[in-house]
Amino acid sequence: MVDAGGANLGAVRQALQRLGVEPVLSADAAAIAGADRVILPGVSTAAVVMQALRRLDLVGVLRGLQAPLLGVCAGMQVLFEHSEEGDVDCLGLLPGRVRRLQPAPGVRVPHMGWNRLHRLGASALSEGIDEGDWAYFVHSYAAPVDGHCLLACDHGRRFAAVVQRGRVAGAQFHPERSSRAGERLLRNFIETGT
Repeated sequence: MVDAGGANLGAVRQALQRLGVEPVLSADAAAIAGADRVILPGVSTAAVVMQALRRLDLVGVLRGLQAPLLGVCAGMQVLFEHSEEGDVDCLGLLPGRVRRLQPAPGVRVPHMGWNRLHRLGASALSEGIDEGDWAYFVHSYAAPVDGHCLLACDHGRRFAAVVQRGRVAGAQFHPERSSRAGERLLRNFIETGT
């Protein structure tokens, strides 16, 4: 697990421990580069996460990883090219821009709470997560639904809930707080990496 200061580090660690995995929390470039799997948690803003990754000199490490990488929440958002949140260039591992969710009648921003997942694609990463399963979200910005989107969600508009392109994947929802669907996503990532 990349220690970039995300507020959900402890919760993600506990979720992995429940699956029988003892994660290593590190900001050390060599340790991250040599890991079998890498998780980038992030409860923060894209600008703050990118600032931390730059300060820790981890941007190049994450871009050059050969191991599977899973970004969570803001950790997923920084996988994209750019985020409107702080108008910041991100890692560029996935194409597209993260944009602010728009409030509307009956649509509050931030999007906080349980929402249903919709299957758009198939992958070992999303195996066992069914159409209509529930996941827990806390965010105000979201990634686009494109050909890399495996699971989507609706909150005023449809947005990407789980994405994957090769070894790079992300979950907008919090798997550590998302009961069965979150546990399955983490288990799939641990067991297959894809």
